[in-house]
Amino acid sequence: MAKKKSRSSRVEREFNPDYTEIKNDLKRIGTLAGIFLAILIVLSFIL
Repeated sequence: MAKKKSRSSRVEREFNPDYTEIKNDLKRIGTLAGIFLAILIVLSFIL
C-alpha cells in the first residue's frame, strides 16, 4: 500500500497545469463583452 500512496502523491505533484492562456482569453472575452454592452446602451439612447 505504501507504493500506491507514493505513486499517487508523485502523480499529484507532476500534474501542474498552466492556465495563463485561458485566463488571458477570459479577460479578453470579458473586456469585449463590456465594450459591446456599452455600445448597445449608448445606441439605445441615440436611436
